[in-house]
Amino acid sequence: MDVIYGLIPGMLILGLVMVGVLFWAARSGQFDDLEGDAHRMLMDDDLRPRPKSDRRMPDAEDNEASESDQK
Repeated sequence: MDVIYGLIPGMLILGLVMVGVLFWAARSGQFDDLEGDAHRMLMDDDLRPRPKSDRRMPDAEDNEASESDQK
């Protein structure tokens, strides 16, 4: 029972410190843009689609060469 006299003030102090950290984080802008990074991760704006003429199978040139050899 004597331990509780030390734990209660300790928990109150720890709780006040945590509330202070929460207010500090809110004021410093930690919670301003919660979804921006998630959306930025999914959007690939730096990738451009390849032209249709380049959309062939990787071995398409090998197949064309082997077909001409067979004739």
